[in-house]
Amino acid sequence: MVNLLRGPDSDWFKNRINRAMLVVVLGFLILMSRLFYLQIAEGDNFRKLSENNCIRKRTVTSPRGIVYDRNGVQLVDNRPSFDLQIIPQDARPVDATIQKLSDYLGIPVEEFQAPLEKAKGSPSYKPVVLKKDIGWDLMSAVEVKGFDLPGIQVAVKQRRFYMEESVASHLLGYIGEVSQSELENEAFSEYKSGDYIGKAGIEKSFEKILRGKRGEELVEVNAAGMVVKVINSREAGPGDNVYLAIDVNLQKRAEALLAGKAASLVAMDTSTGQILVMASSPSYDQNLFIGGISGPEWKNLVTNPLRPLENKVIQAEYPPASTYKIITAMAGLEEGVVDRNTSFFCGGQLKHGDRYFRCWKKGGHGQVDVVDAMAESCDVYFYHVGQRLGVDRIAWYAKAAGLGQLTGIDLDHEEKGLIPSSIWKRQKKKVPWHSGETLSISIGQGYDLTTPIQMLGVIAAVGNGGVRLRPHLLKMVKAPDGEVVYESKPEIIGHLPVSQANLQIIKDGLFEVVNTKRGTASIARLPDATMYGKTGTAQVIGRKGDGPERFADNQKPHAWFVAYAEKEGFPGIALSVMVEHGEHGSSGAAPIARDIIRLYFDGEGEDSPNTNDKSVDEIIESPELLIF
Repeated sequence: MVNLLRGPDSDWFKNRINRAMLVVVLGFLILMSRLFYLQIAEGDNFRKLSENNCIRKRTVTSPRGIVYDRNGVQLVDNRPSFDLQIIPQDARPVDATIQKLSDYLGIPVEEFQAPLEKAKGSPSYKPVVLKKDIGWDLMSAVEVKGFDLPGIQVAVKQRRFYMEESVASHLLGYIGEVSQSELENEAFSEYKSGDYIGKAGIEKSFEKILRGKRGEELVEVNAAGMVVKVINSREAGPGDNVYLAIDVNLQKRAEALLAGKAASLVAMDTSTGQILVMASSPSYDQNLFIGGISGPEWKNLVTNPLRPLENKVIQAEYPPASTYKIITAMAGLEEGVVDRNTSFFCGGQLKHGDRYFRCWKKGGHGQVDVVDAMAESCDVYFYHVGQRLGVDRIAWYAKAAGLGQLTGIDLDHEEKGLIPSSIWKRQKKKVPWHSGETLSISIGQGYDLTTPIQMLGVIAAVGNGGVRLRPHLLKMVKAPDGEVVYESKPEIIGHLPVSQANLQIIKDGLFEVVNTKRGTASIARLPDATMYGKTGTAQVIGRKGDGPERFADNQKPHAWFVAYAEKEGFPGIALSVMVEHGEHGSSGAAPIARDIIRLYFDGEGEDSPNTNDKSVDEIIESPELLIF
């Protein structure tokens, strides 16, 4: 027996055993490595795929907060929207399902293929939006054919709706789908692809107030991806509702008055800083942006020479023209270079060096003091004041009055304007300041640039006794249950650099602008309200010679009018009106302000705009704070 186990045959047998064991060991190693790959390396992915075969998590979008005007008139709402979606994992074969869908709905297959191409690389269990906001008819057709369209579903979402087409569009703004660049920004970590977010106006500024909290549902689906039952859910929390300070009736009237022009009008309650009107013309329809604006529509907006996408109230910069004489008068009085009785002779021009600086009135105004000069907008008087002050002292008062800086209104992309000084010119232009340039600056021409809302801040402060208030659009925020969670209060950001005595002199001049026959804005006078104002005509091109001036339409001067008005029982109102190429403030801008003020005081049954608002008078202890 022993001999039989030895020899060549036994070696052959051992080799066979060893090879068999090697094969078995290799097989086990392959099996173990595969198990390691499936359970450890790819365990999470396969677990997700397994769960999504029967149980899925769905996001429930939160209703965005509603927007109202100060009187509770609804401006922005939400409406139900139906988005057509496909879950590729449930729709296999996808091409066949898409073809059926195309046949049932009468929509070319190509329209569905583009979103699928864009979604390549995404998990197959994630829904892909094929078409947004399909409407009731198409939604019904999909529901009827649902059993023949595996993986096709209709998601019900809230879609923004701006109730008054193009009304207050620059103020309200619009929402749009969150962009990839935003998703990559940590500031937008709470958003997911497909979410909507405020892109402009108060929709953007008050995004955190309006957006609400998303909800979730855990649902069981069948093999076709249809929901069998809801296992668990967390309700979405609607956003808070926003009450703006604007009065929609005033807003509509302002936009009607500005129609067809490149123009703006902004009005403020002089006791609270609340913005009552913010109109920029031309306007645009915000609803175009919600589902994604088309190429031709976008091109029409960006190529329009009247710049409809620009909020001219806060973004357009203009020479302030004669409205700036308020600043020059303030500086002259405070610095003591003139007083109430100081007068200069205006013969229609003033010689400075070898150059003559003209007054707008060719024959001149004769002997005028500061009140006369304000009333008749005498350029020569302010040339004299500017000569005595110099550019740097004028610039200091302008900046102290809030010009050349942001007002801080609760909107993005506000422009600062420009208040020049001798240092600025040397740094920017690399040349020294010339004394003749000061004469131009003293009447609001030259390098000076201001925005309409900045000039509103100046005239509003004159009207309330010298207090500079931050302009704001928000009046109140209410929770969905109606609880008031925020009420705005006046925010003092500074004071005009003027004593009460000198401020009264300026007011006397502004009163005569409107309320005397010689005043440049006598057309704006109202019988039952007291108005103060200042016109301005901002040159677009330089004047040439002494003859009559004729300009092409796009070279005509811009028309300014700033004003404030008072009436017993009403809070004061301040306005800034700018009409591009409107030629004269007296004819192109002042009548517009007059109509808005008249509607403000004599509105049809509306409550007083600030019946319950805390005024600036209640938070200021002493008027002496106005002096520095």
